[in-house]
Amino acid sequence: MPSRGSGSQLAPVVHQRRHRPPGTERPKRFRPRFHYELIACGFRGHELVGTDVAEVRPEDALVVVQTHDVRWHRCLRCDSWLPLPIPDQPTKQHLPAREEIELPLRGRPLRDKFVLRLIAVDRGLHFLILGILAGAIFLFTAHRVQLQHAFFRVLADLQGGVGGPTEDTNRGVLGELRRLFSLSARRLEIAGVVISAYALLEGVEAVGLWFLQRWAEYVTFLATTALLPLEIYELTTRVTTLKVVALMVNLAVVIYLLFAKRLFGLRGGAGAERAVRERDSGWEALERTAPGASLRDLMIGQ
Repeated sequence: MPSRGSGSQLAPVVHQRRHRPPGTERPKRFRPRFHYELIACGFRGHELVGTDVAEVRPEDALVVVQTHDVRWHRCLRCDSWLPLPIPDQPTKQHLPAREEIELPLRGRPLRDKFVLRLIAVDRGLHFLILGILAGAIFLFTAHRVQLQHAFFRVLADLQGGVGGPTEDTNRGVLGELRRLFSLSARRLEIAGVVISAYALLEGVEAVGLWFLQRWAEYVTFLATTALLPLEIYELTTRVTTLKVVALMVNLAVVIYLLFAKRLFGLRGGAGAERAVRERDSGWEALERTAPGASLRDLMIGQ
């Protein structure tokens, strides 16, 4: 580590650096800024290389530097420099070549990973709820006759009781059940098939988005956009908090996929998407955001 006397030499070098690692400077606005690199490292730990090598070479200074009996390892995701002891029993002589090191996502690609997986969780919940609903419809259809007899027997007891029923049986829960039993078995089966197909679509979206597949982004965009007119129509008949929240979430998903993920060639399309990924997550990004060469030289020389 640098001695106290070298502090005056280090300060100007650090001050001139343009890049500040995530979490090292306060936000300049009220709206908080999410440092996805720190969130990912908090869940999965830092991405370090060279912790098991016998020798650190000068060309490794981008990610590993050694000062006497301590090595400083740079997290490939969040740019934190962590001190670790030199391994007593190294398994490799030198750091692997760059093409052999798998770099983690960072920057905008990492943000997109978090957002897409959040959408995937939402679609997974839809798959679960719709699957249960479809199963309930098929189960109801299979036992419709027995349930219908039991329902009308209970309804007759309520109507024949002292003073009659306390509410209109054509409204509320009883009214909904009456309308449900009035549906034909054929219509119920069709409804079950449609809901099952939609549940399967939501499940496919969830799996594809979780694994960051480009085709899943298109499927999610098209499926969500197709349902927006229906959701708007539902709000014209009856406004509820759940309907409003669902519409806002789906609108946000459509806008995010269209603009942030550059679907249908928008803002450069898939080519621009790949360029952003390479810019923010490749070796060029590590070199661009690394401390100055003079700082590394000072650390190595101590």
